[in-house]
Amino acid sequence: MFDNLLQVAQLLKNAGQIRQNLSALNERLAAARFTAEAGGGQVRATVDGRGELVALKVDPQLAAADVEMMEDLICAAVRESVRLSREAAQKELGSALGGIGDMLGLKPQA
Repeated sequence: MFDNLLQVAQLLKNAGQIRQNLSALNERLAAARFTAEAGGGQVRATVDGRGELVALKVDPQLAAADVEMMEDLICAAVRESVRLSREAAQKELGSALGGIGDMLGLKPQA
């Protein structure tokens, strides 16, 4: 019980620093870019650190050849770039929260 009270006290003590860390984190995530390719580079998707699609490139030869395959490759590239973005965001969030992140299960990953 006292351990939980100590953790809450630590959270309150660090609230201002955590708020600053989260604000800086949000700026970094907005500027970050994560790109993934599919089909040997025929499709390239880029998302920002918040997982929002910001660019999509499709090889014109693929677009002219097989629409169904192109759709599958687009989905694969977007899915992978979003996964990369989420991993980085979780790692950054854990770091921004410091010890509080450990309490929430957001430990920085090596």
